[in-house]
Amino acid sequence: MIRLAKRTWVVLVILLVLVIAGFCVDRFRGFFGRTELTRPGAGLVNDPEPFNPKEVKYEIFGTGTVATINYLDLDAQPQKAENVPLPWSLDLTTTAPAASPNIVAQSDGGSISCRITVDGVVKDERTTDGVNAQTFCLVKSA
Repeated sequence: MIRLAKRTWVVLVILLVLVIAGFCVDRFRGFFGRTELTRPGAGLVNDPEPFNPKEVKYEIFGTGTVATINYLDLDAQPQKAENVPLPWSLDLTTTAPAASPNIVAQSDGGSISCRITVDGVVKDERTTDGVNAQTFCLVKSA
């Protein structure tokens, strides 16, 4: 009997330490807050998609007949439209929480204007005069 106790006491101590450690870890999680984001029905993971999309409208107009236009789409990817007839406009929609609309245009006329509208509100508008006029509009955060 003493011989068996000498052999198994180390295994019993290891098992006891593992049980106590598991209990302590579970209690500490309860004290410091559990991450509830991944539990079904709890928090941000199950929030619905944004349902209020932003409508962004780019507009270019002026005295020239055509223009070369460079702009950022709502994923911030550069786009180019060459020799488009004036006036020109583009409507974009996003559900992203923020966007940075940006447009640059140059025409063959003496005056060119740009306008960026977000949800029907003019956020930036500029007019430039001169030979082969060039203008830009920028909204830092829409």
